Amino acid sequence: MKLKNILKYLIRFLFLQTLISFVTIWYFDKFIFISAEHKFEIYLNLVEDQSRFYSFIPLSWITIDALIIFLITIFLIILYTTKFYTYVNELDFSYENKFIDDYLMLYLMWNSFIFSSLYVFRITGLSRANLIIFSFIVPLILLIFRNSEIISLLLGRSITKENFIAFNLDELSNFLNLRIIAYRNQKQLINCDEINLATVVEEEVNKLNKLINLNLIILRLKDTNKLKSSFENYLINLNKKVLIISDNKLKFGKNFIYRATNIDSKYLYYFNNDIQYGAKFILKRVLDITISTLLLIFLLPVLLFISLLIIYYGSTPFLVRQSRVGLHGKKFKMYKFKTMFNDSHHKRGDLKELNKKGGPLFKLDEDPRIIKNLSFLRKFSLDELPQLFNVIKGEMSLVGPRPLFEEDNEYFDKNYMRRLNVLPGMTGLLQINERNTDDFEVWYKYDIEYIENWNLYLDIKILLKTFNALKRNNTTGK
Repeated sequence: MKLKNILKYLIRFLFLQTLISFVTIWYFDKFIFISAEHKFEIYLNLVEDQSRFYSFIPLSWITIDALIIFLITIFLIILYTTKFYTYVNELDFSYENKFIDDYLMLYLMWNSFIFSSLYVFRITGLSRANLIIFSFIVPLILLIFRNSEIISLLLGRSITKENFIAFNLDELSNFLNLRIIAYRNQKQLINCDEINLATVVEEEVNKLNKLINLNLIILRLKDTNKLKSSFENYLINLNKKVLIISDNKLKFGKNFIYRATNIDSKYLYYFNNDIQYGAKFILKRVLDITISTLLLIFLLPVLLFISLLIIYYGSTPFLVRQSRVGLHGKKFKMYKFKTMFNDSHHKRGDLKELNKKGGPLFKLDEDPRIIKNLSFLRKFSLDELPQLFNVIKGEMSLVGPRPLFEEDNEYFDKNYMRRLNVLPGMTGLLQINERNTDDFEVWYKYDIEYIENWNLYLDIKILLKTFNALKRNNTTGK
């Protein structure tokens, strides 16, 4: 096992050990031990056992809390020796897209261990009702932190809401019961000539990308031994999950990370180039939620003042909800402070000749739709502040490409559609470099640069530079 994986398991182990120990000690003190005298009686039992069975352990180490920590550590060591807990294989068969079986297994393992341990160490006379409640808590913690799927669900991204499209896969195929497929929603099963597969895949994926939240591409190959170089590059650069089920062993021209296995005499190849997925997505969401919550608390007086100001100038409601396109094409309602007259978005067509921007950019130097006394809100981007709620909901991030309208998708080619593979953001590379650019190609350049170089450090760097960039651009009048 590589050092990186060892460190990952060690950190995960220590986190779980600390969390479960803290919860168990707190719960036992609050609800399980009937009284302080009862807890002291159990301590005396431990002291007696120390003198009889393990006198080599110093008496100062003998405490109930130390015993709890020791038992939890032993249990986790046992648990981590099993593939059941440490390895979730997405290419295993799963005939039910629910987590109940995993939870029941953890429940049985934990409770058989902890109750037998309580008996061995003579920890008796406990509150039975509260002990029964406790029996459900630790397995739930273990399930939540078993892998990234449930944590991602709690943070706004559920695999059960993800979609897949399959090519040349029979609708009765047993491979539809693979965990990676069974947990997701089927959108289309498309049959085509394998010779023209590359062309059909590109056409259908690019079309569906503009209509639905598309996450997984499945290819069923029977006669192919090697993918065309251009098609291979296309699949890798999709930044989505790709599963290939082949009758033949495939040779790939490029070096990239993928998982290969053999099931029912078929060769399965799976690679996940989803940019913001798993642990990376979780860390980004934790950063987003933490900073957004703090900003909302700190800026609450400003938000209230702006709301009252908009109402004063006769514009209600003071918030507008605009339909935008988010991660993997998911539609959502983006919040903004209202700075324009009613139905302003529907008047874009009437003002199209005045728009000098390229592509989907629609900005007018003297936009007649803007309420005169509220233009400063747009100048300093204060109208964007309600999007902090979109960030907390998981529809947006603090940093990412700006979300565009659904009709703007018509301008996206297969390369620029990659902007939908990261969470849209309130700020980004464009905003700290050329915020007021008129050139859509500049948007394209910064969006692709962000996608190809994304990491948490880049997000933090952009956040730190955003305020200065906003101040600089408005001072220079750009």
